[in-house]
Amino acid sequence: MEIERKYLIKNLPFSLNEYSFHKIEQAYLNTDPVIRIRKQDDDYIFTYKGRGLMVREEYNLPLNEQAYCHLREKADGIILSKTRYLIPFKTYTIELDVFDAPYEGLILAEVEFPDESSANSFTAPDWFGEDVTFSKIYHNSTLSAGKTQEPI
Repeated sequence: MEIERKYLIKNLPFSLNEYSFHKIEQAYLNTDPVIRIRKQDDDYIFTYKGRGLMVREEYNLPLNEQAYCHLREKADGIILSKTRYLIPFKTYTIELDVFDAPYEGLILAEVEFPDESSANSFTAPDWFGEDVTFSKIYHNSTLSAGKTQEPI
């Protein structure tokens, strides 16, 4: 089960140079349900995500590079590329995604929680922008299809 909140970030009040990060490429084989493949640094992952916004099923399975490359050719839409910075915040880790083209300039922060109560009582740091947890527009699967309904 994945329980997370998602926020738009307009301006970062600090440099990201001091934080660890992952280079991520991900592609979608299906968007309903979400079936995704991801290359994260030198790891390859196959993911199934159920329906939902803040809370949804999520299953991850390892892939090898050959399987990833084979499935990548079958992907629909835009193959997303981003850098994910890991920023400690209280007892959580903020996963800050800085997107490459065609979504250059888009920065999203995600925070995962152990339960719904924690997610509902979370107070975001003041540098977070709009809470877009309940907007499908900012799901990576929607971005991969190029189906944004408002400027990003």
